[in-house]
Amino acid sequence: MNKRQFLKGSCSLLTGTMLSRFVSAAEQQTAHQTADQSALQAAAHQTAPRTNWAGNLTFHTDTLYQPKTTDEVQHIVKSCDKLRALGRGHSFNAIADSTHAQISLKQLDSIDIDAKARTATVGAGVTYGKLAPILDAQGFAVPNLASLPHVSVIGACATATHGSGSNNGNLATIVSGLELVTADGTLHTLSRAKGGDRFLGQVVNLGGLGVVTKTTLNLQPTFQVAQVVYENLSFSQLEHHLEEIYLSGYSVSLFTNWQNHQAAEVWVKRRLEPGATSVQFAPEFFGAKQATQKLHPVAGHSAESCTEQFGVPGPWYERLPHFKLNFTPSSGAEIQTEYFVPREHAYEAILAVEQLRDRITPHLYITELRTIAADDLWLSMAYQRPSSPSTSPGSPRTTPSKPSSPSSKKS
Repeated sequence: MNKRQFLKGSCSLLTGTMLSRFVSAAEQQTAHQTADQSALQAAAHQTAPRTNWAGNLTFHTDTLYQPKTTDEVQHIVKSCDKLRALGRGHSFNAIADSTHAQISLKQLDSIDIDAKARTATVGAGVTYGKLAPILDAQGFAVPNLASLPHVSVIGACATATHGSGSNNGNLATIVSGLELVTADGTLHTLSRAKGGDRFLGQVVNLGGLGVVTKTTLNLQPTFQVAQVVYENLSFSQLEHHLEEIYLSGYSVSLFTNWQNHQAAEVWVKRRLEPGATSVQFAPEFFGAKQATQKLHPVAGHSAESCTEQFGVPGPWYERLPHFKLNFTPSSGAEIQTEYFVPREHAYEAILAVEQLRDRITPHLYITELRTIAADDLWLSMAYQRPSSPSTSPGSPRTTPSKPSSPSSKKS
């Protein structure tokens, strides 16, 4: 065999071997991708109609992806032309709805606590109800909670969900880090430390930046809270004492059906000093009387589902929400409307809405009047403004009359 024949034969052998390996590897990769895609597609389709928590919205797609890992999230996001992230369904509008596909991250439920840094990094499927007892058992807490503990941490932060308390920010104000997957399937890690001012525009994102898979929260030492309920606070007291009333507790909520010029109930939650075993509540509160029986915010509803009252101290996560973990929250099927006004105009706003009482009361379960502190999160409803939110849950089976007068449109 001469030199030319040897080189020709050797090249043919090497090329054949390399091509064979390349084709084999490519075929295996394609087979794996096809199998993964088929498995994801098979797991995605649900035939039964699905609704949000309130039951007022039926989702317009039967394609629901339920990944178990961040890698699966990346693969799904990259493979879908259109996709909406779905939390726990506590939104009353179509922000998470889709005619194409949805992705639920319920199975991403990791919780990692860094005791030294006083942070907790939680997966997108974690609810406050799951997180809170774990934090408390390790001596930590978050400063505030929403009325319902059943919502997901990431969904609540993405929408600037809030509790109450004139010195308490919304739930997103303690976020110090995010992990999210953008539309091209790339995984990004964002932080307050590295992102600076830009991070302030990323925390409350309404799902617009991508699919958030993890969030990191700043923690504080655990604490105890006690609450009492007062009945029949005249709105006249708010004209000159609104700030004093809302600063009388760590968290204060007024409940009204807009009748009789009063808040039928005032829930006052006070934080105990470290080492204290009790906190004082006066029998009267700006003319309102302390309740002698346990109350639900909505008159006529059983108070069994409500957190403990009568000034009995308990862990922060068993007092800051109005409702217990193991009960249906609030009234169950309901829709909510919420308005935010600058706190200095809260009394004026209350009087404006009160003028509509006979038109709106038949459609409401109750209205909750609260306060929250200002923050610097760009899409927050309390951005650089101490605010007073008014939350009105009503029945999805009733339709309020359309506003026709200038006064009702303005309010």
